[in-house]
Amino acid sequence: LSVLLFSCNKEPGQGGTSSVSGKVYRIETNSLGDTLAQYYAPDYDVYFIYGTDDLTYDDKFSTSYDGSYTFTNLTPGSYTVFAYSRCDLCASGDTAVSMSFDITEKKSAIELEDLVVFK
Repeated sequence: LSVLLFSCNKEPGQGGTSSVSGKVYRIETNSLGDTLAQYYAPDYDVYFIYGTDDLTYDDKFSTSYDGSYTFTNLTPGSYTVFAYSRCDLCASGDTAVSMSFDITEKKSAIELEDLVVFK
């Protein structure tokens, strides 16, 4: 006889009723660091990590025409959202700009601060 026990606690991820949204703000500079343009970045890749034990992204979306993004159907838990920004001192030329946050209740709608990236 086998007995399976199921927990009512879900891991962070899809299958819930909460959402998070924000915008990506892009600053373009020249090699001297002078600002050439600033705007909310359309069609910019935004990555999403479910939980705190993962270093690989779980979802990837592109921003809308106004630089906005929304992740929906999330369960309570810890999350990280990030986008890549230019990094002149980094070997790869890019670095992740990230924000971590918690969803503590079902049906939450969280608005994050802008992710500011340089290109």
